Amino acid sequence: MKIAFIGLGNMGGGMAANLVKAGHEVHAFDLSPEALARAQESGCAAFTKVGEAVQGVDAVVTMLPNGGIVRSVYTDEVIGKAPTGALFIDCSTIDLETARAVAALAHEAGYEMVDAPVSGGIAAANGGTLTFMVGGSDAVFERARAVLEPMAKAVIHAGEIGAGQVAKMCNNMLLAIHMIGTCEALALAEKAGLDPQKFYEISSKSTGYCWSLNDYTPAPGVGAASPADNDYAGGFASALMLKDLRLAMAGAGTAGASVPMGEHATRIYETFVEAGNGGKDFGAIFQTL
Repeated sequence: MKIAFIGLGNMGGGMAANLVKAGHEVHAFDLSPEALARAQESGCAAFTKVGEAVQGVDAVVTMLPNGGIVRSVYTDEVIGKAPTGALFIDCSTIDLETARAVAALAHEAGYEMVDAPVSGGIAAANGGTLTFMVGGSDAVFERARAVLEPMAKAVIHAGEIGAGQVAKMCNNMLLAIHMIGTCEALALAEKAGLDPQKFYEISSKSTGYCWSLNDYTPAPGVGAASPADNDYAGGFASALMLKDLRLAMAGAGTAGASVPMGEHATRIYETFVEAGNGGKDFGAIFQTL
């Protein structure tokens, strides 16, 4: 299959490389010459214009920073330039309104599209073990599955267009809340005289079990290996977690949902990022305690 991959950042670069490993012909585009060079090293064909990258392809995959860029890339450079019948797969994490609007524009122009945001982070993107949450019709989901599986440990059909974005914003809001609670519990254990490693050993086998504690322990030298053991470098940047929380807050406002814990988590990450910590892994919220 011939696939255009637009957006080769921390996540996209590894994702595109895994499509090449699966035997697909990948047309890669990014504004960064360094990212394009890395894509070429992994076997992609590099393009300096989106409109050229999408010519003659069977599918277009995008991994872009925000909804405004997603809308402009599709409306200005993909729709009308990709072949009729090409499948569009947007893996960006964006607002629900934009996801549905862009899909509607694509459909009006004769294309099929799914929203397919991911969970798993950079290591999973490089290792081909991402989880994709896919919004679209049953038939289009089956088309998308063939493209997504080489990059995934799981490809889950969430529902109609936009459902993938709903799943992502709810998942990451929950993750942020879990992470803050995990950090508070670890800090409390230590200050109250319990060895944090002992707390980890107990809680990770008790009802405190959660991914943030068991698999991504945010305290340096405690529990599972994580960016905490590398001064919080790498992993999932706090600025990106804040972006996802703000998307969740906007979604909650539109849906009329009450999310007091989500609101509080957003304020905590806002303060942390505004203090200059946006590039640190989101588990670095432990440092505030």
